[in-house]
Amino acid sequence: MMTLLYILAGIVLLILILGMIAPKSFDVSRSIEIDKPLPEVFNYIKYVKNQDEWSPWKKKDPNMKQEFKGTDGEAGFVSSWVGNKDVGEGEQEIKKVVNNDRIETELRFFKPWKSQSDAYIKVDEAGSGTKVTWGFSGKNKFPFSIFMLFMNMDKAVGKDFEEGLGDLKTVLEK
Repeated sequence: MMTLLYILAGIVLLILILGMIAPKSFDVSRSIEIDKPLPEVFNYIKYVKNQDEWSPWKKKDPNMKQEFKGTDGEAGFVSSWVGNKDVGEGEQEIKKVVNNDRIETELRFFKPWKSQSDAYIKVDEAGSGTKVTWGFSGKNKFPFSIFMLFMNMDKAVGKDFEEGLGDLKTVLEK
């Protein structure tokens, strides 16, 4: 009986230690330069529905069910989706639009697990073109934070961001 108590206490202690050293937040972003004027690029990316043309997740499930509420390109617009195991279920809400600067959104995932992240697409002058930075950040809540000791969010999502930005460049430079 005492041995079982020691084992349980050891497991609880291990979980608490892992929870203390686990990363509490994440921040992933990627950038690309697009050979188009900044206002033209911004006017395209501020519309969430345009993401269907370049989003890597749309490619992972071209048959995902989508619904939209509000006015696209303005704060309060919500795009929701239900897809396969690769894209899950969730919604994206435009929280803030700063003309010719950035679009801030909130990503809320419901499946395969619940989470919430802040996302953004930012534009900057880059010579005769535009630098586009796409990123997201969030908090790792306990006990999910322990999994982040074994998973690198930058590696997991960064490749998707690079693919999406590459497709965005192709679409806009046509």
